[in-house]
Amino acid sequence: MQRITLSIDDDLADYFVRYAEERGYRNRSEAMRDILRNLASSEELEDPAPGTFCVGVASYIYDHHERQLAMRLTELQHEHGDLVISQMHAHVNGDDCLETVFLRGPVEAVRGFADALVAEPGVRHGHVNIIPAENSVHAHHGHVHRHADGTVHSHE
Repeated sequence: MQRITLSIDDDLADYFVRYAEERGYRNRSEAMRDILRNLASSEELEDPAPGTFCVGVASYIYDHHERQLAMRLTELQHEHGDLVISQMHAHVNGDDCLETVFLRGPVEAVRGFADALVAEPGVRHGHVNIIPAENSVHAHHGHVHRHADGTVHSHE
């Protein structure tokens, strides 16, 4: 581990101390390490190397009265079963539903699929968060599941 000395003006130093305290950092060094990790991750995701692995979350709100929208969203998720880890659905009010889809795979594939979900006609608000991650055997446990129509999906 290397030690770096940094000189900044008083206003910026005060801001940084408040930032670290408000987020519960035990010390300024850990806060600065996280800021730098986030910067490095953002840059890695701007122009990822082919096959760069990630995890991601697509969250969106839609009107469940929108004609066949829920079915289209479900079909998209089934078509991309190799990327979908899990999905959560919640009823926000009498009209709106919130869905969060948890994803993993190559950045290009995850980003493309997540953007397609959020851009589906009828989705009102959506947000995609992608985080670089290591693709290890331990990170992905294969499983098989059967659907009511008899089709079988294998995730390895």
